[in-house]
Amino acid sequence: MVFDLLRGAFSNLIERVKYRTLSERELRAVIDNIVLDMVSADVALDVAEDIASSVIKELSNIKIERGTSIEKVIVNALKYKILQLFEKPPDILSSIRSKCSRREPYVIVFFGINGVGKTTTIAKIAYMLKNNGITPVLAAADTFRAGAQEQLEVHAHRINIPVIKGKYGSDPASVAHDAIEYARARNICAVLIDTAGRMHVDYDLMGEMRKIVKVSKPDLKILVVDALTGNDAVEQARKFNEEVGVDAVIVAKVDADVKGGTILSVAAVTGKPILYIGLGQKYEDLEPFNIEKYVDTILGLRS
Repeated sequence: MVFDLLRGAFSNLIERVKYRTLSERELRAVIDNIVLDMVSADVALDVAEDIASSVIKELSNIKIERGTSIEKVIVNALKYKILQLFEKPPDILSSIRSKCSRREPYVIVFFGINGVGKTTTIAKIAYMLKNNGITPVLAAADTFRAGAQEQLEVHAHRINIPVIKGKYGSDPASVAHDAIEYARARNICAVLIDTAGRMHVDYDLMGEMRKIVKVSKPDLKILVVDALTGNDAVEQARKFNEEVGVDAVIVAKVDADVKGGTILSVAAVTGKPILYIGLGQKYEDLEPFNIEKYVDTILGLRS
């Protein structure tokens, strides 16, 4: 079941101190195990340590009134700390409609390394927009990887939306520019720009991304990460955020993730909202990220 391991990590914390006085000494006696449990659930080490330390600081020497549930006190402290790590996702539908009312397209650039599900995610976003009365145009700005443009074109044909391409080896920023001009001329409300996904440590790739951003002046920069890659997803998030800036994150393949820690880690290290989560391969398998639902799930407050 999704998030079982992470839920178990927090349950372990509750069980270990459930019948103890909440003194700093007793709480610190279990902190190392808490951190190890969270790291095994794909929570980044620094994030796990920060959460655990904050809870200890808040609960050390706390006075518990007679009849008060110690478990509830701990759960509430954990929930409060974790909720603080998540920014509220933006309402992109309202933002797109607002800008379109001024006869200007809303531009979204998508980042992410090869294999994380970026192209499929873009198709899901396009499908979602179209179902909400917003027909987008896709920009196949990955002119590096053989077959990348054709892959995006297949999705575009299935959804019945336009796609703008360029020659392989050509300037990807020019493809983004052409797609924006295409949308502007036809009063198309949204432009979704696919980009190359070479390794996140690739200096040339980051330069390419910065140029695309400079030319397209996007309203939103979305990073797509794979829930199954754990700490690697966290490092990708750090790198892209440092090099080109990230406004929001989509976590793909959450349906196959039994740990759940990647979402928490990425939100913590970037400080950016989780916009959507991918739950399968179908175009419908995209769900707005629900912060309360996620936190309640990992704390075992709902199944």
